[in-house]
Amino acid sequence: MEPFGIRSRSIRLLIISMAALVWTAECQRAKELGHQLWSVGDGAPGGCRAYAADLVQFGGVSDGVTSNTKAFRDAIANLSQYASDGGSMLIVPPGRWLTGPFNLTSHFTLFLQGHAEIVASTDMDEYPIVEPLPSYGRGRDATGGRYSNFIWGANLTDVIITGITKHSPYLSINCENGTINGQGQFWWDKFHKKELDSTRGYLLELMHSENILISNLTFINSPAWTLHPVYCNNVIISNVTVLAPVDSPNTDGIDPDSCSNVLIENSFIVSGDDCIAIKSGWDEYGIRYGRPSEHILIRGVTCISPDSAVIALGSEMSGGIQDVRAENIVAVNSEAAVRIKTAIGRGGFVRDIFVKGVSLHTMKYVFWITGNYGNHADDHWDPDALPEITRINYSDFFAENVTMVANLQGIEKDTFTDICISNVTAELSAKPKKVLWNCSLVEGVSNYVSPKACDELPENGKPCDYPTIPLPIESVRVGQCG
Repeated sequence: MEPFGIRSRSIRLLIISMAALVWTAECQRAKELGHQLWSVGDGAPGGCRAYAADLVQFGGVSDGVTSNTKAFRDAIANLSQYASDGGSMLIVPPGRWLTGPFNLTSHFTLFLQGHAEIVASTDMDEYPIVEPLPSYGRGRDATGGRYSNFIWGANLTDVIITGITKHSPYLSINCENGTINGQGQFWWDKFHKKELDSTRGYLLELMHSENILISNLTFINSPAWTLHPVYCNNVIISNVTVLAPVDSPNTDGIDPDSCSNVLIENSFIVSGDDCIAIKSGWDEYGIRYGRPSEHILIRGVTCISPDSAVIALGSEMSGGIQDVRAENIVAVNSEAAVRIKTAIGRGGFVRDIFVKGVSLHTMKYVFWITGNYGNHADDHWDPDALPEITRINYSDFFAENVTMVANLQGIEKDTFTDICISNVTAELSAKPKKVLWNCSLVEGVSNYVSPKACDELPENGKPCDYPTIPLPIESVRVGQCG
């Protein structure tokens, strides 16, 4: 059998060369504004919005200096009256629209035209301290609450955040799309100088919501995590670009957190942290809240993250993570393709994980499982709360310029089991580690792996599993209506 990566080498090299040319001449502005259609089978919410308004109608000024906080809030408050009468859409025209945080509403579309940029205010008075998430018990940076997110909403249904639909045919990069700019440098500097008493807010967070579409936009320079659906169901994130400096702190790209039925596809992420991190709460708070992240599909994603993972599971995984599939993934200059992060005290589980069709260039690790990822919420974590890590399946990987193939570390008296790795070729860097496979307290099998896997993963002559029954989220259809 021919290794996956050999067949895809020409495609991989094309992607690598294109990654340095994110904004190129081939990107063309879409010529028409299309209303978005949400359809999830019969009787699903959505369709074309019955009412639309332009931000200028509410006093918006696109000079990048004038505050539009009141304009955004007034516009959404006005349009919310149509939630039960066909829904509504707020159109953001070309220009730079400075604003403080604002909340979304149900049966609503936020539509950014080409060259429209929503710019986050750096006036800290506009960001009140809000309660921490119940599955975390405190802010992620500091104890207590957290600064308000920039764009957010809770208990919503049928929300679309989108822009023009034209994008690059070579990379999942939106071309001349609308942009949401978190002006993260302001927050990063304060974070590094320890001038913040509370946790930084996220660029976009939706809580306790369902039927969410985020598409065809560029998100840049988030203060911390960029896209954070939490306690949500039925979420699609498609054709987005997420950009942050690779040395920016905690700027995860997309973090589904205690969410069910999620699709992340056809997107390009450059991050100072994990490109995608699936989470479900932290230590005793996540165990008590008890909502897993599950039924998640990731496909067609390209990542650059020199100090973090392409796809991370955890480390906040105390509510559990299960039934995650990822396919057709590309990474350039990243730390690890897939990393499971957990520790004593986390509890929860990571199980039924399936990843296939991954192409990697310049990596520290291909596979990384960490059982000693400390960093607890407080001193009340339970030392008897051990995580269950089982049924982990990786297949069809090709990697070049790799320092180490795998670092797989379980926990004493808590062996990580049923790990399967098959059809993997890893070409080493000029100065690889002496130990290419570092395995302890793990059990599993391997097949057609080069360099040869560690003794804890003996050859069994069989490929790893990958489910053939589609996930429910795959039945979602997103299109246009005229």
